[in-house]
Amino acid sequence: MTTTAESTWLTSLCLPDHPDAVVLLREYMTEMVVRYYGRPDRPGEVDAALAELPSDDLTSPGGLLIVAHHGADLAGCAGLRWQSGWAELTRVYVRPAHRGVGGGAALLSAVEQRARSAGADRIRLDTRADLVEARALYARHGYVEIPGYSEGPYAEHWFEKRLE
Repeated sequence: MTTTAESTWLTSLCLPDHPDAVVLLREYMTEMVVRYYGRPDRPGEVDAALAELPSDDLTSPGGLLIVAHHGADLAGCAGLRWQSGWAELTRVYVRPAHRGVGGGAALLSAVEQRARSAGADRIRLDTRADLVEARALYARHGYVEIPGYSEGPYAEHWFEKRLE
């Protein structure tokens, strides 16, 4: 386990099929579906979204998944996908009860440390326009908007942070 800047936040690597990761990734995708459609999810929508955008590649050698605990509580996750010389950030999620107390910062710090250790010189990500809190989080932590580098149905804003 890695202790982050906030002593109450602990982050660790986790396989995407671990029960903790399954819970967090399902909650993440539920929130993405609900926010995208602006209504409660319908039966099967989250399962379809999980199948359309799987997280099973967030494991070695193609990537990694980090889970965060706030105290004893399972509180969030973030993933990286390895690219040639850089890493793509994905699946950043903090449970609602743990938002606003440093979880996003803890997750970003943990993935940045892992990316640096793996030799990545930058982290990139894409996100949707409606995820204004996520965009604000990235900007606060040194991610700058860049021209689009990917094409996807949900990619509307692209960010990058150079790692030192």
